[in-house]
Amino acid sequence: MAAAGVGQQWVLVEMVQAFYEVRSYLRMLAPTYHLILEGILILWIIRLLFSKTYKLQERSDLTPKEKEELIEEWQPEPLVPPVPKDHPALNYNIVSGPPTHIITVNGKECINFASFNFLGLLDNENVKTAAQASLKKYGVGTCGPRGFYGTFDVHLELEERLAKFMRTEEAIIYSYGFATIASAIPAYSKRGDIVFVDEAACFAIQKGLQASRSNIKLFKHNDMADLERLLKEQETEDQKNPRKARVTRRFIVVEGLYMNTGDICPLPELIKLKYKYKVRIFLEESLSFGVLGEHGRGITEHFGINIDDIDLISANMENSLASIGGFCCGRSFIIDHQRLSGQGYCFSASLPPLLAAAAIEALNIMEDNPGIFQTLRAKCERIHKALQGISGLKVVGETFSPALHLQLEESHGSRENDVKLLKRVVDYCMNSGIALTQACYLEKEEKCLPPPSIRVVVTVEQTEQELDKAASLIKEAAQSVLN
Repeated sequence: MAAAGVGQQWVLVEMVQAFYEVRSYLRMLAPTYHLILEGILILWIIRLLFSKTYKLQERSDLTPKEKEELIEEWQPEPLVPPVPKDHPALNYNIVSGPPTHIITVNGKECINFASFNFLGLLDNENVKTAAQASLKKYGVGTCGPRGFYGTFDVHLELEERLAKFMRTEEAIIYSYGFATIASAIPAYSKRGDIVFVDEAACFAIQKGLQASRSNIKLFKHNDMADLERLLKEQETEDQKNPRKARVTRRFIVVEGLYMNTGDICPLPELIKLKYKYKVRIFLEESLSFGVLGEHGRGITEHFGINIDDIDLISANMENSLASIGGFCCGRSFIIDHQRLSGQGYCFSASLPPLLAAAAIEALNIMEDNPGIFQTLRAKCERIHKALQGISGLKVVGETFSPALHLQLEESHGSRENDVKLLKRVVDYCMNSGIALTQACYLEKEEKCLPPPSIRVVVTVEQTEQELDKAASLIKEAAQSVLN
């Protein structure tokens, strides 16, 4: 028994010795400061476990009277920012009757240099007859999108006619011109894709780019050297990450004739860059469709470029065709994708049949009277020449553009002052029987805000005498207001 007790004591002694040896070994391995930090951490954890996680703030309850006083003093944030009563949007001109060659504005009869009725078809008897016949047959509207009982035979006929006229495989129509390119861009370009876009692009393009959530790269207006610089930079980036580059789509988005400047895009150079850097081109032709080219097919016909070199063409029907809505045209597999992904096509009520019928008749007139485009071009060139040399104003835009801009040669201190001066010029002309308009922009929304300008719109209905009268009156107004 004694031997067994001595043995157990000896085992205990050995265990204690082993513990001290391990402790000494650990102390040799770990620095002293490390052990101290661990001890502090353990104490902090113990404190958190046994302390309250929050502390109620001491407060006194308000009396009903005090609550009422606080409620009376409280002022909510305004729903919208304050707008001055003299803002142009709140003081618009009122038109009585059709906005044709002669327009009645605020009860005063004027020669119309403001509406985009380039070919004068808005009041054409054949167009109105076609619309009236459609109105009797189909009624005033459709009350449904194209995919939900909103597709009428007249819609399909118009799409077929547009595709044939533009010499493309297929076309698709939208019921709202602005929504056409704004829906087409996000139907193809998605998050992570790259879009190279001219900084002078119209607001509809900007909204389409915003909806696409793509990576936007702006190049200087019509500057192909700047565009190629961006393309080269992107090519270098792609070489660093080839896996990502293989799934990233790249687009160039431009206008045929730019709405904000009246300039024509250098399409032949763009085509070269397209094939050199393997990008796709989207072309917005709302201003050039029904204007440029021998038959009014737009900028591709103007430059003699194969339309298959353009991946997608869009235009509205609210200018040359004197209707409403817009269309896109191109290869069948590209257009068909919009029938599933074009938001304006899928979720808006389709184009009223009477407007589709009007557009078809307008196409008939364009095909039967190709000389109308030369007439329009000659009148554009005439007024462009007549407007040269106006003291204080400069003409911006191509000689053949039906929408010219008159900008101040020098700013008069601020954008607000410049806008007011141009407004006085417009009012002067209006009082003398010439209807002009200022180019309007959402200043806080524009990516690159264009300078203030007066827009002068030319149509085939204006006579040479009226063109000369308008130019003479604008010079007189500028002399009176600016000098």
